[in-house]
Amino acid sequence: MKNKRLIDEFNIEVDDDKLPFTNDYDVFRDKDLLDELRKKIIENIIDNKIANKDLSENFINDEIDHVLNGRDLTNLERSHIYNMIDNEINGYGPLNELLNDPNISEIMVNGPNEVYVEIDGKLLKDDTVSFINDEHILRIIQKMVQPLGKTIDTVNPMVDSRLADGSRINAIIPPLSVNGPILTIRKFKKNLSSVDDLLRNGTLTRDMAVFLECCVKAKMNIIVCGGTGSGKTTILNILSGFIGDNERVITIEDAAELRLHQNHVIPLETRDTNYDAKGEITMRDLVRNSLRMRPDRIIVGEVRGAEAFDMLQAMNTGHEGSLTTLHANGAIDALNRLETMVLMGNMEIPVLAIRDYIKNAIDIVVNVERLSDGRRKITSINEITGIDENREITIKEIFSFNQTGLTLSNEVIGEFKLHNYKPMVYEKIKNKGYDELDSIFKNINSNENNKKNKNNNKKVNYYKNKK
Repeated sequence: MKNKRLIDEFNIEVDDDKLPFTNDYDVFRDKDLLDELRKKIIENIIDNKIANKDLSENFINDEIDHVLNGRDLTNLERSHIYNMIDNEINGYGPLNELLNDPNISEIMVNGPNEVYVEIDGKLLKDDTVSFINDEHILRIIQKMVQPLGKTIDTVNPMVDSRLADGSRINAIIPPLSVNGPILTIRKFKKNLSSVDDLLRNGTLTRDMAVFLECCVKAKMNIIVCGGTGSGKTTILNILSGFIGDNERVITIEDAAELRLHQNHVIPLETRDTNYDAKGEITMRDLVRNSLRMRPDRIIVGEVRGAEAFDMLQAMNTGHEGSLTTLHANGAIDALNRLETMVLMGNMEIPVLAIRDYIKNAIDIVVNVERLSDGRRKITSINEITGIDENREITIKEIFSFNQTGLTLSNEVIGEFKLHNYKPMVYEKIKNKGYDELDSIFKNINSNENNKKNKNNNKKVNYYKNKK
């Protein structure tokens, strides 16, 4: 029997005509006049040297009255001007509402009338928001990056920065951007701050969460890998939450996004060159410096280049429990990329020595993916098992997510799987006093299982195709 909707059951007639929505600047169609009024009002405020904290509603209204004196505007147009000026002065202009919307995870500004947002992993064009012109976009970008001492102009036409809440900003302007200023904001996810949030979202299972928690507490070195926008930093932030309050934690990032709540956290951030092309502080500089700061843990936001070697050195010289992320399509690709990044340091180190470094330094590789329906899942948790007779790194999968199909609404169907394998880190973790993994791996015979899976380890083939 076909299920009926409630409106069908009671023969309710529905008017399909949707309520029309009003574009941001359709309220006030004369954009040139709107920009002129905005400039005059803000110039008056600057000339009067009024601090933001003194910008009351009455003061802004008085300034608007002064500038609009003699102009015949409707109440709707006047209200729109007030909201725009208030957002321009106390916020980030047309982006304010998007930044305050908890359902939006990313904001992409491609032009004055071309604003896209990501909601639940889906990319949508937002026709309710627009800018006056390219200069308006550039002003908003400058307002976002200036508090961190950064600038964007024709000399420095690219910038990476962050907002006060940890949201990541990237902006690029002409001459590098052909069509005008481009702004991308990846918002800090306030609703994903604990492992319980990941469990509710179906990002991982309880067994996977317990395993990762024990790995962090037992000071296993962990890499989180995945593609762009897959949620690597979110996973890293949540894993970092398992670190104890009695440890000194140093975080190193290009733009500080991690939000750790421990008592003893030292955040470090890279610095770009100044106008004289001097003063750059790279990720590698900070990793090296952090080793002299008596760290219990080193967390590198993302490894991109030659700093990979210094990070591996730290992991191999007593700084256990380090965490980092890197861009890769899977665990095997992550280790290949790590090997490549060490070679980028122009150090004459044999490839076999680098593989030994990686094998001794890294314990666990976590892969996270954004699926076709926009949801993020941890699709694989692996451990490095050693180096085989061909001198290639081998890894073994502990947990995985297997996609089996799609629903009619294109949502991914799949299941998480615990492999019939007792990881080598299990004994290390247990020896450090964490027995929570007994319930997960107690029915797996390690000797028989390891013998059975000896030839089934995945090999990391450097510069070879993976099948």
